[in-house]
Amino acid sequence: MILKIPQVLAQRARSSSSHYRDIQNGLFTKPVNLGERAVGWPTSEVNILTAAQVAGLTGDEIRSLVVELHLKRKSVFLTLMEV
Repeated sequence: MILKIPQVLAQRARSSSSHYRDIQNGLFTKPVNLGERAVGWPTSEVNILTAAQVAGLTGDEIRSLVVELHLKRKSVFLTLMEV
């Protein structure tokens, strides 16, 4: 499931500018394009990153997690292409 920006902001309790600053700083995954003017985030990524923050992971640990999540997106795509 894909969450659009209002849902993500509500779950994270962040403003839009803070959310996009987190993305720029590598503390949150980049959005997935849904159309010409629409983006969203996989629910699983939002849940994982929220849990990481609640668990008290450091900024560096969260940045590493974001890199892993981006790599997982590509991995899932490649796996689906093999079918």
